[in-house]
Amino acid sequence: MARDRDRRLNTARSATHRLVTLENPLDFMAEDHLREREVCTLIDRMVEGEPVDHGDIAMMRTFLIDDLPKHLADEESDLFPLMLERCDPDEEIDKMITRLQADHRHAIGDSPAIAALIVAQADRKEPLSDTDCTKMSDFATHARRHLILENAILLPLARARLTKADLETMRTHMLERRGQATEQGAEHAG
Repeated sequence: MARDRDRRLNTARSATHRLVTLENPLDFMAEDHLREREVCTLIDRMVEGEPVDHGDIAMMRTFLIDDLPKHLADEESDLFPLMLERCDPDEEIDKMITRLQADHRHAIGDSPAIAALIVAQADRKEPLSDTDCTKMSDFATHARRHLILENAILLPLARARLTKADLETMRTHMLERRGQATEQGAEHAG
């Protein structure tokens, strides 16, 4: 139980605070990927009829509604364009990015409905319908496939290709997306 409490405390920390304290925005993205995997695991538990506590329900909702759109914007607005600029044409990063962008459209389109199902289920006593279970399982499966591609190929390639200046620009934009003053980014650089 202590492990669950510690995980919830870590998850509850401000995403912006974690970004401010991290040197490399790719590490922040990797943390978001871990949180997304955790959400997928909790979705699987719900689909299997296992209980999920209210703290986890709140974390899942926050991630799907608030954090995931910002994370996807981080990739779409900063990471993908930088990767297209820094990678050689023979690496065919453009094909991977096209696939990832399609996955992002899927996630943005489906995550509000999945979040609504999760929240609604927390207040119900009866099991999820077969249709709801299918929607939730499909969402989690799709997200995991997407994360495999990003974690196994995109992030390692980004770590090899992006410059220190690229990373600082990404970090500044990520802070701005989260409503932080640009002085935070300037303080970090100085």
